[in-house]
Amino acid sequence: MHARRLLTGLIPLALVAVTATACGGDDARTSTSDSGKKLDRVTLTLNWYPYGEHAPFYFGKKQKIFEKHGIDLEIRAGQGSQKTVQATGAGQTDFGWADTPAVLAGVDQGVKVKSLGVFLQTTPASVQFFDAEGITSPAGLKGKTIAGTAGDALTKTFPIFLAKNGMELSDVKIQNTDPAGKIAAVISGKTDALLGYASDQGPTMQNKAAKDVSYLRFSEHGLNFYSNGLIAGPKTLQGRGDLAKRMTAAVSEAWASAQRSPGPAVAAMEGASEQLPPKKVLSEQFETTLTLLHTDATEGKAPGANTAADWKQTIEVFAEAGLVEEPKSVTDYWDSAKGIKG
Repeated sequence: MHARRLLTGLIPLALVAVTATACGGDDARTSTSDSGKKLDRVTLTLNWYPYGEHAPFYFGKKQKIFEKHGIDLEIRAGQGSQKTVQATGAGQTDFGWADTPAVLAGVDQGVKVKSLGVFLQTTPASVQFFDAEGITSPAGLKGKTIAGTAGDALTKTFPIFLAKNGMELSDVKIQNTDPAGKIAAVISGKTDALLGYASDQGPTMQNKAAKDVSYLRFSEHGLNFYSNGLIAGPKTLQGRGDLAKRMTAAVSEAWASAQRSPGPAVAAMEGASEQLPPKKVLSEQFETTLTLLHTDATEGKAPGANTAADWKQTIEVFAEAGLVEEPKSVTDYWDSAKGIKG
């Protein structure tokens, strides 16, 4: 259940069964607001079931930010970033919210999808463990057993993290674990730590075990790369006028608004899903998420404003990790013309 943001390896492409928006005519693709404004019906498929990171989308709906931009937004749960990338490229959803490693890998495999802007620009990738382990630096991981999932972005980049901190993969033991079983592995003592996202698994594990959780964040120990962002496929980018630009602007405004009002933003998620975490966990997840919105190059800019240099760094990291076999130019992954201007 906690595979929310994980790239689960480079498996052969298969279309995902995601219900498509009706497209039998203009009436099926539009609606009318209470004020009489004509709106475009738009679907957004998340990377996983709703959790704290997604608060801005629900807050944006409640605050009528999407309506302001001419959008009637339907938010759908996802089943992992890789599937969201595939569904978006196939036109089964108008937009997707997915991890950049999954976007890079998808494009590498021929999926026709582009990013409209990465919003989580500092990776939440981290090693997570209970405070009782007494780990305060990467060196403290020596001899530890760590739950990881073979082939995913975290496990692929972990050796780079270790190398940047003077260690080798042989210094630790990676216990191959299903993404949904990582937290249980740590709580039960089968592993000392897990590879996960500080904005997701950590608060959940702390809540379940009633024990304080600590992190070694990749970004604080020499390794950063882009994480989640907004994506679209050719059906949306080429066939629906200025919808992509309006959607990107609306998402950026929703994130900025949620950043100013984190409590109300989290409260807007009430009833979003039967799998919704407890409110305390949601709040902690979103609080952590808000620390991930910028790099040094985009500090002070609107949420979702990217730079080519940050994109290039991310591409280089995943080429080194082996997740991208044939690295392409930045413009093959990012449609800056429809994105947020810095």
